[in-house]
Amino acid sequence: MFDVSDTHKNSIKINMSKALVSLVTGAASGLGKATVERLVKNGYKVIMCDLQSSEGKSVSETIGPNTNFVPTDVRSETDVQNAIDTCKQLHGKLNLIVNCAGISIARKVFNFNKSSAHSLEEFTDVLMVNTVGSFNVIRLGVALMGNNEVDENGQRGVVINTSGYSAYDGQMGQVAFAASKGAIAAMTLPLARDMASQGIRHCSIAPGLFNTPLINHLPDKVKNYFADMTPFPKRLGQPEEFANLVVSIVDNPFLNGEVIRIDGGIRFI
Repeated sequence: MFDVSDTHKNSIKINMSKALVSLVTGAASGLGKATVERLVKNGYKVIMCDLQSSEGKSVSETIGPNTNFVPTDVRSETDVQNAIDTCKQLHGKLNLIVNCAGISIARKVFNFNKSSAHSLEEFTDVLMVNTVGSFNVIRLGVALMGNNEVDENGQRGVVINTSGYSAYDGQMGQVAFAASKGAIAAMTLPLARDMASQGIRHCSIAPGLFNTPLINHLPDKVKNYFADMTPFPKRLGQPEEFANLVVSIVDNPFLNGEVIRIDGGIRFI
């Protein structure tokens, strides 16, 4: 866990500049990494959250001084609160949360060939990271976000979560993943309603099949099959396209309580 000692706290210079500040989970790779890169390009200061075992530190060093990596397990209240506290100490505010942390497995609910039931632990792990982890970051992060001065739209901040196509078109072996992403989609509107009085918007992005480490377990022929199923363009999504949508949501103050699909029009029958 990232620990800011009393001595180190005294050496931190609080950055109260006009630069916007974001906290991104799952920031070391895939959609999260692309989002960090885009936000920094747009002038943000970014707190990068990912597991201690991730490449977060080296990714942060590569992207540059406008990022700070804080090792974070999104399931841990202590870790997430530490990340929020670090954000406050370094920047004094939080304008945007983007939840990209996620895991996936492929298991049928029961394998009749092996007489083996879906592991309850695996099912729980997927929901704990994807759904509970996102909620954990939101519930602690909006406390800092809610202290912001309102902008010209009466807004104090934006929260963007990652749902997925499986919330609508879950495939065989995706019961755990679909449940976790369906929950994110279902949470979007009540989250927006909960935070409306404080001027905090909530939206979710539901990506289709993107070229990220989350699908590295799939053989190339399977990836090519899914790419060919996509009406247009016939390819997997690029993480930069997800990041572009993050920025579009932030820039459009009337987008709230919405789940937005970005999938090239792919639908599974």
